[in-house]
Formats: sequence, structure tokens, C-alpha cells
Amino acid sequence: MSQLSRFLASAATLALIATQAPAFDTTARAAFVLDQKTGTVLLTKNADEALPPASTSKLMTLYVAFEAIRDGRLQLDERLPVSQHAQSYGGSTMFLDTTDRVRVEDLLRGIIVLSGNDACAVLAEALSPDGTESGFARMMTQRAQQIGMTSSTFKNASGWPAEGHVMSMRDLVLLADRIITDFPEFYPMFAEQKFEFDGRAPSNVNNRNPLLGLGIGADGLKTGHTEEAGYGLVGSAKSGDRRVIFAITGLPTSGERAEQSEQIVNWAFRQFAEKTIVTKGATIASAEVWMGATDRVDLVAEEDVTMLLPTLSANGLEAEVVYTGPIEAPVRQGQKLAELIIRPEGLPERRVQLVAAGNVEAGGFVDRMLTVSRVLAQRYSAQPQDSM
Repeated sequence: MSQLSRFLASAATLALIATQAPAFDTTARAAFVLDQKTGTVLLTKNADEALPPASTSKLMTLYVAFEAIRDGRLQLDERLPVSQHAQSYGGSTMFLDTTDRVRVEDLLRGIIVLSGNDACAVLAEALSPDGTESGFARMMTQRAQQIGMTSSTFKNASGWPAEGHVMSMRDLVLLADRIITDFPEFYPMFAEQKFEFDGRAPSNVNNRNPLLGLGIGADGLKTGHTEEAGYGLVGSAKSGDRRVIFAITGLPTSGERAEQSEQIVNWAFRQFAEKTIVTKGATIASAEVWMGATDRVDLVAEEDVTMLLPTLSANGLEAEVVYTGPIEAPVRQGQKLAELIIRPEGLPERRVQLVAAGNVEAGGFVDRMLTVSRVLAQRYSAQPQDSM
């Protein structure tokens, strides 16, 4: 005997707080904001649209380089030659020329702090399967797909305008998250505000990230700008044990990029907070038991359930317990029986496993006969009676 049973949990039953997600209306063409600790998506706007990323795509070049260093295929103190192709790059550069042999560590800082297009080409040619930047771009695309970046295609290592060179804001945040998580030894480079390479480029020594030094916890990652892409930023900031990562693009000016970025960070930290909404072992609901010594079993959470929720609230938090039942006895304590589905308004739903609070043994002969009699009586009473 089985049917889909649903228990709609009231706010009183679950002691859940009320929520109303405060909206942030960004003027960026596309945006994606993530709370890293909880994995909560706070804002999404055209987040999966594949767009020209400009220099923010340098993050993928850096990720591949970090992997090569970690795997021993590249050394920080190794010196790499500069090709004519690398020297030919315009835009933001380290002003490298073909007489240089540049330390890998300097190239990394040249990309992170100075956004050097030439530095990207030097690393790309060193790591490329065929020694060319285009070969490295194909490798970047393949690696991006492997780590889940489904809307990214690379044509070069620097983000130089090229047809088909695109990324989504969701992919950029995923990539930033991977850099922060996978390479904590390299991530502090992204907070460096100045890098004076060899004294040859006094006009290009400052990090363009407008959030660094504002005292809001910002410590990365990368700006981008071309005429086609507009102004963009992949940023991250930390407050306490929370970290927010975001990507925006398509803004008309560097000033608006700075303003929008700071507003996003402040909004994410001030308008949301972590809250425990269900405690370990607390009874959430009960489920029907078929042919058991008792006819119900309590459902509890295996652990505390903490969620990132708006600090201000207006409406009740919708929650529902779903299980397939009645559940046939015997039931064992800790047995997974149901799901608690929590739906904060304006935020992604959260699913939590619920387990049996205790054992329910199979009923004896008398219990089984009483259960069968009760079911038959219910069915009989539900049938229409012939009129006399």
C-alpha cells in the first residue's frame, strides 16, 4: 500500500523565520552573485548568456598556469622567453620585448595586477600543446568544460577581442571560486594593489580593481574592459567567515563599475545573514507507518540546518515535508524517510533529509489485524450507501 504523502509544515510547526528577499536592481547587462560558504545564489541576471569577457577571461589563463605550477610542469622561478607575437600585443601590457626572459612569478603578477596581454601570451606559448597561443586557447576551452564552465569558449589567453571568445557570468564566478578554493597559496596576489616590474612601465603599476583598499573586505579578482564588452569586474570580498563572489559586465563607465561593485558587496553582507532554522534532533513532522507496532514515526533532521536568509522579513517561510507512504514496518532509527523542502522567497529552495527518530517494530498479529480492520472500515465508510 503506497501513495505520495505530503505534509505542509506551518511556520509554527517548524519554528521557521519569515523571509522576503530584498532585491538589488543592477544596471549591469549581466550579473551573478554567490555566497561562497552556503552556495546561495543571491542575484542572477542574464547569468548564462555567453558574452565577450574582455580581460576577466585572464582568470582562466591564470587557473591553467596555477595547475601547471602545482603539478610541477612550471616553476615560479623559471624564466620564459618573449616571442615576437607576445611583444606585438597592445592595450594593457608589461612592455615586454624579445630580449626578455621573464620569471613565471613576475608574469603572474603582471597578469593579475597589470592585466598584461603580453604576459598572457608568454605563459600561453610555454604551456600550449603546440607552442602557440591559439593552441593554448583550445586547451583552456577543454579544461573549462571539464570543471563545469559550459558557456565559455576561448580564442586567446588575454581576452583580446575575437569572434567567439565568450564567457558567462556564472562561469566566471565558478572559476573565481575554484581559484580561491584550489589555490589559496596564489590567491593573495589578487589583493596586491601595485606591481612595479623592472621599472620600465611607470604608467602601468596599479591594480585596476576599484574595491581594493576600500576597507570592505575586497581581495580580488579581475577587471575587464573593451568597447564591445563594456566595463566588467569579477570581484570577491570577505566579512567574518562569509565570502561573496560576483561577476558583472556591460557597464558604460569605470565609475559605474566601481559604484555597482561596492553596492553589491555591501548589499550581500548587510541584507543577508546565516540563521539556524532547524536544530538537530528536533521533530519536524511524523509519517504514517503500515503494519507497525505504532501507526506513526517522528521525522527529525540529522543535523542543524543553517541557511543564508534576508535580515529583514515580510512573509512566512514556506516549507513542506514529502515522503512516499505509508512506510512499511519495521522502521529503524536514523532511516532516511522524507525530505524537508524549504523555499525562501526569491532564493533557491533547500532540500534536507529527514530520518526516523526511533525504531518502529513490525506489529504482532493483533496489531496487523487491527490495521487491516481499520483500513477496511475506512474504505467501507468511503463507499456510497444504497438508499433504503
